[in-house]
Amino acid sequence: MMRLLYAEDEKSLAKAVSTILIKSKYSVDVVYDGQSALDYLATENYDGVILDVMMPKLDGISVLKSMRAAGDNTPVLLLTARSEIDDRVTGLDSGANDYLTKPFDMKELLARIRAMTRVPAVQTDTKLNVGNVTLDCASYDLSGPGGSVKLANKEFQMLEMLMRSPKKLISTEFFMDRIWGYDSDAELNVVWVYISYLRKKLTGIDADIQIKAQRGLGYYLEVQS
Repeated sequence: MMRLLYAEDEKSLAKAVSTILIKSKYSVDVVYDGQSALDYLATENYDGVILDVMMPKLDGISVLKSMRAAGDNTPVLLLTARSEIDDRVTGLDSGANDYLTKPFDMKELLARIRAMTRVPAVQTDTKLNVGNVTLDCASYDLSGPGGSVKLANKEFQMLEMLMRSPKKLISTEFFMDRIWGYDSDAELNVVWVYISYLRKKLTGIDADIQIKAQRGLGYYLEVQS
């Protein structure tokens, strides 16, 4: 699953666009100002970045310039208002891969994202392996000695996070922020519900990995000996 960082200070627009991106099978982190975008870029790896030009704290072009100065070549799509011609030129000169003017059509946004994140046909990292379990990031298939099962979108995102850092403790709040979003109306116990779903599916394929809980702190993967 491709990971995108989306920086947009209009929260209603950010929520609408991120919902469509998630339905299009992208993993999306949403931030509402330029400084937060830089903070996320400093600690996470993304396949693409969508930056609104006009944002509080740091504008999109400043974020872009900081990225390129730091040697970060992640593809960047700038979102600009129709009147901001100079910003488009400055953005492209500063290392943006593409730009899109507001208001935009979602089909065009998705096409631009596909174009800027296009990778060679041969990929070596589409499957994650931990213990005797394999997770196919392209098809969402989870397989083990006892067979295979297709995961739902949120199940896949949660297990992908756990399998990419098997020994790392991931908090309930972190799952909520990354998968349901900061402003979600979902209750925290929804994370436990999805963990329960995943545990049953791992048991069903005779997996030798288990999702363990550390009370009050979060979840991690453990390979059974």
